[in-house]
Amino acid sequence: MRREYEINPIIVNGLSFKKLIIDPHVDKHSDHISDELIKVLIKYLDQEKHIPTGERGSYKYFASRIKHGERFYKLIWLLEENFLYLGVITAFKDRRMK
Repeated sequence: MRREYEINPIIVNGLSFKKLIIDPHVDKHSDHISDELIKVLIKYLDQEKHIPTGERGSYKYFASRIKHGERFYKLIWLLEENFLYLGVITAFKDRRMK
């Protein structure tokens, strides 16, 4: 089941987001990804302009590589037109990045 959180506002692509929705697909990586870590990772998106990697209907999809501490992560996320939430589809350690 998807999880929803109220978050401190972050600005992404000029829009302010105070809601985070995490898809249950993230649970596939629960051995190294938690909702708390995702809340930290999305802060790296703040005040940035991001270009979608794809669009489908009212959704814009994004893929971001984020360095947090000594590790790299891949965050797959989306924005839905006319809605002010940031949706995380999945997140995982990107072991290919050094």
